[in-house]
Amino acid sequence: MYAWLLPTIKAILPHVGTIITAAQPMFKSRKVDKTSANSDELILQDQISELQNAASQNAGNIQELAQQLQQTVMMFERAAIESEKRYRRLSIVTGTALVAAVVSLGMWMTA
Repeated sequence: MYAWLLPTIKAILPHVGTIITAAQPMFKSRKVDKTSANSDELILQDQISELQNAASQNAGNIQELAQQLQQTVMMFERAAIESEKRYRRLSIVTGTALVAAVVSLGMWMTA
């Protein structure tokens, strides 16, 4: 995995909530008197309403994806910590085996 990816994601995650809040629609639908309004205004109002609904759904989906991304990053962090522990144990075992080999070689050469 790229070394820059995890710090970048950690830097971005705190700002995801702000981005989602800014992306949510701030439209307010106005009341339209259907008897006096022409059909173009009604169509336009319906389109605006549909766009507002779509934007709200998109914002919800983005928030859900951000939560999933955060869980994934946490999972990667736990896996990295576990891998580091395994690496340390393997290094200790390897070092011990190397010392034992050197000692046994020294004993063999002096015998």
